[in-house]
Amino acid sequence: MTRKLFLLATGLFWLVVLGVWAASSRSPAPGEATPVRAMKRLPLTEVARHSSAGDCWMAIHGKVYDLTAYLPDHPTRPSVILPWCGKEASEAYRTKTKGRPHSAEADRLLAGYQIGVLEEGK
Repeated sequence: MTRKLFLLATGLFWLVVLGVWAASSRSPAPGEATPVRAMKRLPLTEVARHSSAGDCWMAIHGKVYDLTAYLPDHPTRPSVILPWCGKEASEAYRTKTKGRPHSAEADRLLAGYQIGVLEEGK
């Protein structure tokens, strides 16, 4: 009886492990960018509609990010970021407005918030 229970539990364990592995291989990991061809193309006019703390999008280096959920987690106070909501913010991101670049970790974290690519000339 104990042996059968052990074999059943072991089999179920490996089925769950395989299921989790299969599910994770189908979708991008957190912080992993979705391929550009699958991204929505968003004009800057659409980005501009999302310019508040409760709805904050930014265009940075040709990509569009929804940073609404990240604002409370940012290392500095949200008031540093809020003026850039709804705008093209590449220079602000590159220099942190004080001439210092963001870290590679910040770049990886940013990728997880990408929702589209900036449509050229709009």
